Order: sequence, then structure tokens, then C-alpha cells
Amino acid sequence: MALAKMPIWLRSLIVAGAVVLVVGAGTFGYRWYSRPMTLTIGVGSLDGEATRLVSALASRLAVVNAPVRLKLVETTNAVDAAEQFAAEKVDLAVVRGDVGDLSQAQAIVVLAHAVVLLVAPPGSAITDIAGLKRVSVGVIGGEINRNIVNVLSDEYGLGRANVTFRNLQPTDARRALDAKEVRAILIVVPLAEKYLALLRGLFLQTPKTAPVLLPIEAAGAIAEKQRAYESFDVPKGTLRGSPPIPGEDLTTLRVSFYVVARKELSAEMAGSLADALMKARRDLLGELPILSQMTAPSTDTDAFLPVHPGAAAFYNGTRQSFLDEWGNIIFLVPMIFGGLISVLAAAWKFLRVADLSKDERGVDSLYALGARIRTTEVDSELSDIEAEIDRVLQMQRAKTAAGDENALDVTTLNVAAHRLQSLIHDRRILLSSRPGSSARAARSDLDRPPLPAVE
Repeated sequence: MALAKMPIWLRSLIVAGAVVLVVGAGTFGYRWYSRPMTLTIGVGSLDGEATRLVSALASRLAVVNAPVRLKLVETTNAVDAAEQFAAEKVDLAVVRGDVGDLSQAQAIVVLAHAVVLLVAPPGSAITDIAGLKRVSVGVIGGEINRNIVNVLSDEYGLGRANVTFRNLQPTDARRALDAKEVRAILIVVPLAEKYLALLRGLFLQTPKTAPVLLPIEAAGAIAEKQRAYESFDVPKGTLRGSPPIPGEDLTTLRVSFYVVARKELSAEMAGSLADALMKARRDLLGELPILSQMTAPSTDTDAFLPVHPGAAAFYNGTRQSFLDEWGNIIFLVPMIFGGLISVLAAAWKFLRVADLSKDERGVDSLYALGARIRTTEVDSELSDIEAEIDRVLQMQRAKTAAGDENALDVTTLNVAAHRLQSLIHDRRILLSSRPGSSARAARSDLDRPPLPAVE
């Protein structure tokens, strides 16, 4: 009834407002779901190459509007990046597998592989690690390569052989070799042209002389004990092609640089990050050839650095789509919500039984008047009863006009009212027929208009 009284313009305005509200809520929900998530990543290296690579990847993610973005937090080297990650100051980090606390780290992608190279100057009599006895070895990178120095010292007993290790900056290595302050160099670098050129530049060489690469024959045994490393064969001719250096495949150690995330990172976010990084790698490969080393981490359950489950799902092709992940919830929530509404409505109806019975008092009062009508002996009391009936009917009619759901049924009211009117009529006739009664009572009853019906 209340809706029927609303003007058409008001109803149109309400409908338009509801449509705008629904569309706005849907647009907001879509934008919220599809908004890019920015993750901080700690990265650093002695020569800045790692920072340059990650910066290029981050820029590419922004260009292609990837769902994940990277914000660089520059550090001095991989050690500092690992410390920032362990301290929860960054979401991601570029770390080396043998450096820092990686107990909370899970791999997203392998960014590059670095190879351990022990190199002696051209013409040196040192041809293997045993020949390093009582000499000084320059370690380029210092702090970051401390674990490798310890591993080699333990495996080959270099401490007992009086081998000393001296930290060197890349710019000081050539001078230290020329001054014979060190007799060999230990360096850990990816086998990329930039680093191979750097290594060649450390030594004076001619077409007939070349640096001597020392093999690490115990690489397999070391890798079994120190799982951050793996045995690796440097291909023949890697350092120089003619004559080839090394002359044969050279056994040494290799360690990987990882992009790692914390375990708490959602699987969806980790999968999206892995997907975005591998697509960016493909796009930047021509510009940055070193990205050819960027690969998926091992998804084996016993891998040294476990892969993040979200990244593993991407690499294994088992990532769930939006509907796969949320489909059950999308279909179940409306069903559960509808069921709850039904239960609540039933409970509300049950709890309101007593209250609803109060609304039946209108009918009860009408039926109660029947007993009064049958027992009254005075015509004036019948008039009072008629006034009371009118009051009840007007009250219920007002409730019906106001749209009150508790208003009594119209048919019920009309039947009750007409029943009472018949009783009053009969009672007046009875009272007028008694001796001494006035015939005017009967005539007034006959002239009285019928009770108003409730519409």
C-alpha cells in the first residue's frame, strides 16, 4: 500500500540509485581484485649487476601492467640482502644459496648461477689445489665468499698447508697479482661474457700464455655435504677459444642466486610473480643475455632451497584459476545465506507468535460482544456495542491503509461484523416484543444503516 502511494519519479529514482550502487560496488570489487600488488625486494652486488638486472625486470613488469610490481631496496651485496630479508624489512630478496639465514626463504626463480674459479697467473707452476701450499690466495668478494673459503679449507686441509686468504676488491686484484702479493685468485662469477672479460683482464697474457684454471676435484664430495653447492664442469674453451682454456672440461663448484620470498606470501601472489618474471625474462633476453641463466628452481621435495608452493604450481602447470579457487565459495555462499535467511525468518515468526496473538484481539473482542448482545436487556447497551464494533473496524481499516502486515484479514472482519449485526437486530426484535417495550426500538433498528464494511 505504501509503495502504491509513491510517485513514479520517486520509484524511478530508487531503482536508478540501486543500479548505480550495484554497478559501483561491482566496479570497485573488480578494481580491488585486479589491482597490482607491490613487493619490496632487497638486492645488491659488488659490481651492481644484480641491481641492474632486477631493475630491468621491475621496469618490464610495470610496462606490461603485471599484477605484481617490484620496488627495489638496494644493498651493498647479497649478504646484506639476506640480512634485510631475515629481518623482515623486505618482502623478497636476491640471495646466494650459501650466504645468510634462509630458513624462512622459499625460491621463486633462479636468477643466475655463479661458478667458483681458482685461477693462477700465466706461467705459474701451480696446477692444482695441492700446489697452493704456503701461498697467499686473493679472494675477490671477501665476505660473501667466506663460506667457500671455509669449505675448501676443510676439504683440502689448506689451513695445515699454510695457505692464507686475502680479501681483495676487483680494482686491486691486478695490482696484487703483479706485485706477487697473491699467487692465485678465487672468484665466484656467472659464466657470462662480462665476467669472463673481467677475469681475462686480471692477467697479462699472450697467444702462447694464458691463466691456469685449477680444478676442484672434490666438488662432488663437497656438494653432498654442503647442499648449497653443486658439482659443475666448466666447458672446454670457456675462458679462451684458441688455444682453448681450459683445455678440457674443468670440474668445479657452482652456487645459485635466487629470488626468494617468505613462506607467508600467498600462493596466488607467488605464482603471479613467477609467471611475470619468466615473461619479463623472455622479453629482455635480447637486451640482457645473462638472463638466459634465469630458470625455474628445483621443485623436488628435497631441494636445498624449497620452491614456494605458488611458484611450484606455476612451473608444474597446476595453478588454479579464479573460478577453480573461489568457485565453491561463490556457489555455496548464496545457498548458505539463503538457508540462514529462511531459518531466521522461521525463528522470527516463531518468536512473534505471542505478539501476533495480540493482533487477534480485534477478532476476539468482536466475538466476545456476541455474548453481551445475547444477554443485554437494555436497548441503549446495544447502541454502545454498535459503537464499539465501529471502533474496532475503523482501527483495523487504518492498519490496512498503513500497510501494517499485522492487520486482520478483511473477509474475517466483515463476516464477524455482519454476524454481530444480525445478533443485534434479533436482540432488538426480542426486546421490543416483551410487554411494556417500545415499538420504536424495533423501528429504529430497522432504520439504522448497516455497519460499514472493511475494504
